[in-house]
This record gives sequence, structure tokens and C-alpha cells, in this order.
Amino acid sequence: MTATWTELQQWQPLAAKMLVNGLTKQRIAHAYLFEGARGTGKKDMAIFLAQGLFCRVPSEGLPCGECDQCQRIAHGNHPDVHLVEPDGLSIKKDQVRALQEEFSKTGMESRRKTYIVNFADKMTVQAANSLLKFLEEPHQSTTAILITEQSHNMLPTILSRCQLISFHSLPPLIFKERLVAEGVHPTMAALLSKITNQLEEGITLSTDEWFVQARKIVLKLYEVLKEHPFEAMTRLQVDFFSHFKEKSQIELALDLFLFIYRDLLYIQMDKFDHLSFPDQRHIFESDALQTSTKQLSEQLTTILESKRHLNRNMNAQLLMEQLMLKLQGGSMLV
Repeated sequence: MTATWTELQQWQPLAAKMLVNGLTKQRIAHAYLFEGARGTGKKDMAIFLAQGLFCRVPSEGLPCGECDQCQRIAHGNHPDVHLVEPDGLSIKKDQVRALQEEFSKTGMESRRKTYIVNFADKMTVQAANSLLKFLEEPHQSTTAILITEQSHNMLPTILSRCQLISFHSLPPLIFKERLVAEGVHPTMAALLSKITNQLEEGITLSTDEWFVQARKIVLKLYEVLKEHPFEAMTRLQVDFFSHFKEKSQIELALDLFLFIYRDLLYIQMDKFDHLSFPDQRHIFESDALQTSTKQLSEQLTTILESKRHLNRNMNAQLLMEQLMLKLQGGSMLV
């Protein structure tokens, strides 16, 4: 689903402002590099910039989005706007060569031409060198937009010829809205927005049975720890370690615990929009009333300390047992 201009402004205000200023003042660089994590709106912003260059009735630098030029660019069938993406695992020299041949011709509908190279870091060495020559001798009224998640994998000589525009990770509340718009249940989207900032990963996790079960197990362990603390150790052996086996999985479990106690703190602060487990709000509200802010702070610190111990390769079973003791008022982690 293509993002709207309003969404792009909300997601990437600095990038949006830079590009609108360039369009308004007609100061467009011959080459841009859009750099940032997946799911931050880079490709949508590239489409927006292309529309701004070709729009028949722009208003204060903004493309109308409705004219035939804007519509054709949005649907990928404008003869003077070309998108290059990996053919398999890489962008090959022949793809860049075909692009160069196309751009040696006069524009079909105007003097201007634009090309977008998505996943530019996946160019082969030969393709990158061919593109470099293209950038070194740009055709008049040609605009290049390179998109990458990993600019460090690109030739420094290409980077030096592009105007860099950085795209930052989306705030959790905005990313949650994106997930919901893609069909993810709001309850799951609230949690996933704290775990990842990549749209595809979030959508995949939302229907991943292992992750769905992981959420249930951690919530149940929290409930047992609160209501029947002496059963917590048994639950670790019966439910927890049979599900969380890898180090990365245990780290995720610690994050889920962290989000639970952080939710209690958010409830005390009346920040209900920030909850990771909105479906547990009624239960958590009761718990938050019976817990001091100081105690919550200590519990959060304990969980963070557990994460540090895990990264130092402490025995996972011992770590989790000590964490359960601490969260119910036992001895400090060592």
C-alpha cells in the first residue's frame, strides 16, 4: 500500500521538508541517496519526488497526485520514470546498461527523465561501476534516486555524488498505525511496534504461531508470579524452557517481561496509547494501583540487568530462576 503525502510528512518530517523545499525553489540535485531501515517510507518518498518533478499542476512544490502524470508514476507506467530493482539477488550490469540506453533517448513526454534504483547496495561491482559513470556525466534534466538500507555496502565514489537524505525509524505509535492499516490486529500491532520497525517482519510475526504462543506464555508466567509465586519455578520448567530454547528467544522473552512492567508504569502515568498489551489493560490497572513507582523502577532495572547477564553468556536457566526470585522480592542477581 502506497503511503499518502500526509503520512510521509508524519513519518519523515525532515526528509519531506528538504524535498518540498527543493521542488518549490526548483533546486533539485541530479542524484539523491535515500538511506534508512526498511519500512520507513523511502520508496514512497522517491515516488513522491518523481511526481513532483512531472506533475502538471503542482501546488507549492507538492504534486497534485491526480493528474495523468502523477497517476502514471504511481502505477509504474510513466515512460520517463524508470524503476530498477534486483533481478534475483542483485542488480546486474545489463540492467544499468539498459537504463543508460533508455536515457540516451529524448524524453517521451518531456525533457526530464528520472530513475529510481531500489536496493542500490545490491548492485554487482560491474553494475555499480557502470552507474558511477552515469552519475559522473549526468544528462541534463535527469534525476537519480538511489534507495538503500546499507549505504556502507556501496562504492564511496557513488555516495560522494549523491545528496544524502536519511530516513529514521518510525516512532512506535506511528508504526502501530501502519501495521493496523496492513491488517494486523490492533492488540498485536501494539506489541510488534515495540519489537520491530520493519513492516514485513511485523506482518510476518503477527501470524507466527511461535510468537503468538510466546506472548501467551510470558503473560501467564507474569500472572503466576503475581498470584502463586511458588509455582513460578515449575512454570519455567514446564512451559518456558520448552518454548524458549535459543538465546535470541530468551532475549525476546525478557523484552516481553520488560514491556509488561513498562505498561504498569505507563498506566500510572496515564499513557494508555503506549501500552504493549492493551488487551490486558483492565488487569494491569489493578496491578498498577498495588505497585509503587519505585518498585516498578526496580523491577525494570532487574530485567534490564538480566538482559546484560544473558549477553555475557550466563546460564539461561539460572538467570531466569534468579529473575523470578527478584521480581517476587528475592535476592539480587549476581
